[in-house]
Amino acid sequence: PAPGMESLPEAVLIRILASIPPVDLVLVCRLVCCQWKNLVDGAALWILKCQQEGLTRAESDAENWQSFYFLSKKRKNLIKNPCGEEDLEHWGEVENGGDGWKIEELPGDFGKEFPSEEVHKYFVTSYEWCRKAQVIDLMAEGYWEELMDITQPKIMVRDWYAGRSDAGCLYELCVKLLSENEDVLAEYKSETVTIPQENDANWTEISHTFSNYGPGVRFVRFEHGGQDMLFWKGWYGVRVTNSSVTVEP
Repeated sequence: PAPGMESLPEAVLIRILASIPPVDLVLVCRLVCCQWKNLVDGAALWILKCQQEGLTRAESDAENWQSFYFLSKKRKNLIKNPCGEEDLEHWGEVENGGDGWKIEELPGDFGKEFPSEEVHKYFVTSYEWCRKAQVIDLMAEGYWEELMDITQPKIMVRDWYAGRSDAGCLYELCVKLLSENEDVLAEYKSETVTIPQENDANWTEISHTFSNYGPGVRFVRFEHGGQDMLFWKGWYGVRVTNSSVTVEP
């Protein structure tokens, strides 16, 4: 009989496998034989696929190239409607203190333009506490149990806030990593940020990275909010926009 693919040099076989869609590699090719399983589970195949698709990473971080490949391809902001383009769509557990949340166009009265030209709107709070939250279902977003439990990729959280220069305000951010039963496995809570009445109205980024959080994480709950400190009727409280949650490669 003619020699089969098992007779090919390993480097050649890796190049052939690298041309196959990644999901098929894991779900189909890995089951063909022990040799293919070892190649799909090994680093060389995924290093080649990363090189072919321009995905770079430091060699010192080279623990699991397969996870790095899939996380890089999936990397996106998991917060929906982060800038108010869809009013309050996708935001739940909304607390509308005072006159409630409002969406305004940048820069707004007594405000500053946002650092990125891609952001055009923001949410603004009123004279009593306004809060809103999103719960991200990681499994529904395409991440898988083994990845979250064993690899435990970093989860990066970012938010942007600003006051208006003629009004003082307060801001808070609270993010929780939740189990399947919504038990809190890790939590980040900012201090209550106080922006004085005479401020420059510049936008400030706040961020936190969750790592080594342990097995069982299935949801991310993101909550932020604030109010003005002068109790003026209307929308003189903190402004928030461009919120993000990303699972990092």
